[in-house]
Amino acid sequence: MTDIAFSSAKRLAGTIRRGRIGSLELLDRYLARVERFNPELNAIVETDIPAARRRARAADRALSKGESWGPLHGVPITVKDSFDVKGMPTTWGVPEFRDRVADSNALSVDRLLGAGAVLFGKTNVPIWLADAQAFNAIHGRTLSPWSPDLTPGGSSGGASAALAAGLTALELGSDIASSIRTPAALCGLFGHKPTFGICPTRGHTVRGNLAPLDILVIGPLARSAADLALSLSLIAGPDEIDGGGYRLTLPAPRKKRLDEFRVGIVLDHPTAAVEGAVVDRLQALADFLGRQGTRVSDTARPDIDLDDVHRTFDVLLRSATSARHGDEERDGIAADLAALPPGTDTKQSRMMRGITLSHRDWLLLNEKRHRMRWKWHEYFRDYDLLLCPVLCTAAFPHSDTPPYERSMTVDGVERTFMEQIFWSGYAGVSYLPASVAPIGFTGDGRPVGVQIIGPHCGDRTTIAFAGLLEKEYQGFVPPPGFE
Repeated sequence: MTDIAFSSAKRLAGTIRRGRIGSLELLDRYLARVERFNPELNAIVETDIPAARRRARAADRALSKGESWGPLHGVPITVKDSFDVKGMPTTWGVPEFRDRVADSNALSVDRLLGAGAVLFGKTNVPIWLADAQAFNAIHGRTLSPWSPDLTPGGSSGGASAALAAGLTALELGSDIASSIRTPAALCGLFGHKPTFGICPTRGHTVRGNLAPLDILVIGPLARSAADLALSLSLIAGPDEIDGGGYRLTLPAPRKKRLDEFRVGIVLDHPTAAVEGAVVDRLQALADFLGRQGTRVSDTARPDIDLDDVHRTFDVLLRSATSARHGDEERDGIAADLAALPPGTDTKQSRMMRGITLSHRDWLLLNEKRHRMRWKWHEYFRDYDLLLCPVLCTAAFPHSDTPPYERSMTVDGVERTFMEQIFWSGYAGVSYLPASVAPIGFTGDGRPVGVQIIGPHCGDRTTIAFAGLLEKEYQGFVPPPGFE
């Protein structure tokens, strides 16, 4: 029998509510697993166990009096290092922030606690959240529970490893270049990148910034689609500075059954070639959907050039994160960019351009972005979703080489590693929601996920489709040795 630790957070809350297990007992179950498995995985890097046990006891006392704190009453959870939790370090993997202890909670953390969750720890990330793995000089490297030789993804890599190994019930991550979607796919989990702006990011910072960052969103990782829906319902909605003027009301799912959906599917692209084993799983999914009566098209997609999407995303992404570069570094990058031959258009040059982008040039790219958004809007008049890869490969080995200098092998061909973010920009640059669901394994046992892109504020539709796949195609499968 699979350990109760692998149950969904929603089911665990019900189990606690019915008195079949206490919150403290469940917390201790998870802590025992953390003690057993985390030394090898290095997924959970900070804990406050005394505070968690106090809260779990209080949750049990409240329930004994007939009091409910909310839909996560007594459920043990962890969050990504990048979220402020009062009394715990928030480092973003940056050594200079090693001793930065938060004096308040991120708004999203408060919302999860307000729903009754018992937060006991924080999970590992790469430095500046800027890699598709989880490694930094403060906490070291996180390993995948599927294989110690492979990364669990990033930047929410500690989150995905902890969930897949059954060390926590629910996780909160962030995503600007697939930092929720990639680790969900590489660890066989469900993840959701919300529509830009619907989940306030206040408290997801190391410098006390209040302004939202372009493209960046926060969202859940989980072992079930129902947990994505539950978590999103808790963390979404305007911050108090906006809440006096509007409320968020996400539309209901467009369809209820697979045979009602109309979906496009993209399997591959020459600019970011997808591993054959991943394409095979996507094609198998498309074949299955066709047999279920889903209207599937391998040609229907927005009238946007994918290479143009990627170029625009590259520059806007690096512009969004440019504040981390000091004046001297920025000036050096500007000089290097000016020294390049006219018309140079490479991954490296786009990064340099984004870091040094003028506001006028940003406005021009933003206009291009919004024209893309309208093309997506036109597409979603006829189709409900677009399915595509999450990234170019299934899980890959750890690397100490910086991402822009790194290479990867796709079916025996060496390619630049930064092609991995090609598929994240498809939804990201246009602010669209995208869910990830597990859809099988490669021949050598690595999990494969599908990216489910939906219309603006169509978050409940992408999650509902992930839930149908979970029910009728494949759900979460615990890694061998962790059941």
